[in-house]
Amino acid sequence: MAVSLVLALLLGVAVVNGVKVPDFGSHYTASGVILLPYAEIKEPFNAYFDLDNNRSRIDYYGGMVMTFQRGDIAPSGVSYKVAPETTESVLNAQTCFQVNGTQDAEILPQSILPDLTEFTFKGEVSCKWGTCELYLLTTEVGDKINRYKFLLSRGKDGAAVPRQYEMKGYDSLIGSHYDKYIVKYIEFSTDKPDASAFDIPEGLTCAGFPGPGAGMIHRVEANPMAEYIHREDNHVQAAFTDFKSAHAKDYPDTKEHSRRQNHFRHNYRFVKSHNRAGKKYKLKINHLADKSDDELSYLRGRLSSKGKTNNGLFFDKKQYRKKDVPDSIDWRLNGAVTPVKDQAICGSCWSFGTVGSIEGALFVKTGKLTKLSEQNLVDCSWGYGNNACDGGEEWRAYEWVMKHGGIATDDSYGAYLGADGYCHYNSSNTIIGAKIASYVNVTSGDEMALKMAIAVQGPVAVGIDAAHKSLSFYSHGVYYEPDCKNGVDDLDHAVLAVGYGSLNGEPYWLLKNSWSTYWGDDGYVLMSRKDNNCGVTTDATFVNIA
Repeated sequence: MAVSLVLALLLGVAVVNGVKVPDFGSHYTASGVILLPYAEIKEPFNAYFDLDNNRSRIDYYGGMVMTFQRGDIAPSGVSYKVAPETTESVLNAQTCFQVNGTQDAEILPQSILPDLTEFTFKGEVSCKWGTCELYLLTTEVGDKINRYKFLLSRGKDGAAVPRQYEMKGYDSLIGSHYDKYIVKYIEFSTDKPDASAFDIPEGLTCAGFPGPGAGMIHRVEANPMAEYIHREDNHVQAAFTDFKSAHAKDYPDTKEHSRRQNHFRHNYRFVKSHNRAGKKYKLKINHLADKSDDELSYLRGRLSSKGKTNNGLFFDKKQYRKKDVPDSIDWRLNGAVTPVKDQAICGSCWSFGTVGSIEGALFVKTGKLTKLSEQNLVDCSWGYGNNACDGGEEWRAYEWVMKHGGIATDDSYGAYLGADGYCHYNSSNTIIGAKIASYVNVTSGDEMALKMAIAVQGPVAVGIDAAHKSLSFYSHGVYYEPDCKNGVDDLDHAVLAVGYGSLNGEPYWLLKNSWSTYWGDDGYVLMSRKDNNCGVTTDATFVNIA
């Protein structure tokens, strides 16, 4: 915290460098919410601040994650992060990580209020709380222009009450707003926090952060509020550098580099904030982290028939016996699933769902795993309503395969391109890998029907609602997204159901995706079976091999 602000806090209402500085006191408790609209985040927090004793604490998501900034611990202070950890042997056990301060980077108390000595007092304005005092700050760093606005009101005793802190960033190089965040203060009290509020929970032993990562990144992990209040940005730059190295990213010019870093910033914040929420699944930075929301939408290429009835057969549950349906199954272990591929920035997910279901059915019938060609379907099935990289449906691809006598092997047709290509499917230069006699529509919304189909028939192509950032950066755990829809017209992505089971009492579908092994759990997601989450059972199909 700046010395000028410390003096102002201790001296009361003051004027520093011509700026009116309100007195919030040297200690307080507060609650509020961080809003990051570009990253779809709304993160509640509770704060405890004690400048007199050089310490602070900020909790997120109702105490799911607790962070402590202990500048009172010699020689240079210590930050702690207490968060739930789930492994194969423990469920949501409290775990403590610590970062020690250094002579060059001391750990200081973390205020939730900006240093207003840098701001300009602009007078009184009308606000939702009646009358507010407005403080403004504009900074320029390279091509970035950042504007900060702080609002406070006065209590009946004249005491300052913080109300809202807002930042808007404009990047003049790419000509767009690159950042925005808002800190809303809900409750604020100048009562001094009890000393016990700054003690980590009993029984915890704190250790260093696991895994790789720069010291500055770990310091932010232990104190995320610093980015918004102290305008710290070095950790984002460091993480972006690591990202570029890990995924061999190389941008053609400074303008594109700036654009990609801005996308990365919002996706990075989303991942970190989500993981602080303590949900049953985790997110991670993956190869998609420099993509915009529009670019991520290109990965979802499953079209909707909008009520059109296909020619699939009826799924007759009477032909199946429940005793043939085990509690769990994973067709990967049986050798029925080919390696995960990357569809790239091409809306060809429908071809991967189609191919996966045919490969699985062929294995169940013959005992042999044959790699079939997604590119064959991308190039050649336009006449049945598919649009290559601009979307398609599995049943339309099945119709093409039946009409044209089969689908080519991957080796004979040629490599997947991630782009529209010339159709070169013919008997002289391709090998037919599989022929299908028919395809079956698994009963919509019937979980037992889908379990029967997977257990007996093999991997099944399914549509899902994938239009959620949480799925784009899924890492591990049972994925449940309450905003997911499951109507037939909501399913915008095709994947392959290769099994089902239960993890820590949470039933799931095991789904193979086509976003590379960098995504998810080596390319897979455990999708919750609760409430037909994301529509897995809504529109599933499998094939009968000819």
